[in-house]
Amino acid sequence: MGVWIVRPGMLLTVQDHGRWGYQRFGVPVSGPMDGASHRLANLLVGNRPSAATLEVTLVGPEIEFDDDTLFAVTGAEFDLQTGGAATAMNSTIRARRGHRLVFGERRRGARAYVAVAGGFDVPLVLGSRATHLGSRIGGLEGRGLKSGDRLPIGQETAVNAREGETRSATVAMPIGGSRVRLLLGPDNGLFDPATFHAWQRNRYVVTTQSDRMGYRLKGERLVPRRQTELISTATPVGSVQVPPSGHPLVLMADRQTSGGYPRIGTVISADLPVAGQLAPGDWIEFESCSDRVAYALLIAQERGLMA
Repeated sequence: MGVWIVRPGMLLTVQDHGRWGYQRFGVPVSGPMDGASHRLANLLVGNRPSAATLEVTLVGPEIEFDDDTLFAVTGAEFDLQTGGAATAMNSTIRARRGHRLVFGERRRGARAYVAVAGGFDVPLVLGSRATHLGSRIGGLEGRGLKSGDRLPIGQETAVNAREGETRSATVAMPIGGSRVRLLLGPDNGLFDPATFHAWQRNRYVVTTQSDRMGYRLKGERLVPRRQTELISTATPVGSVQVPPSGHPLVLMADRQTSGGYPRIGTVISADLPVAGQLAPGDWIEFESCSDRVAYALLIAQERGLMA
């Protein structure tokens, strides 16, 4: 069993839960930009949350099934057809042999996820199937998929999925932009209070120099009150760094493993999926929140992803 890539769209990669445990060796984590939608797709087809899916970026692909297959599409909202018939998102669908899943117009959000029962069975690299484009590891030859590629489907599922099952989306897809919450620090003390508070009232734009590694933002510059060389430290996903240009960076799935720019805050886990659905040209605003709020929001999100 497998699928053929008839047309890859703008950027189509294989992603699983990520390559955890190797950052100390300089190996990036990678994984889905919107982890909640990735997990929902796997849930709908009976896979474990770690199973490999396809991450669709901005322009959707055309995919042909070479056998009867259960699949689901979640995340960014697209018009979909399978075998010529309109296809619902966030639902368990059965494709017949020779059917093609065709992505049409994108309505909102930036990234969709295609899961198949059994997961995409590409080789494991350091315990993960996730594609990291910069180092060309994982996925299929460490690259974006192209026309003519064939991806085998694995045989292992966690539960028996039921055709026609539908779940509510766990992420509210942004339309043109979104406000995200973050935990402050650890270097916000390098900025004077006026600059720091103004930053949370400003709107920034995701530039075209953004990718899976991180978002470069355009807007009012942030200038520290003193220039200080910081020791490079680990960079968690969602870190908001301020380079010498003063234009903030938001580190995403393919981020580097360490960095020394001042970190003014970190996007909370519950809002990372929303951030992962932003596209170049979208706006983003930041709002600080407490640890308690961050935990409560994450717990609510996790409940929505329970089987």
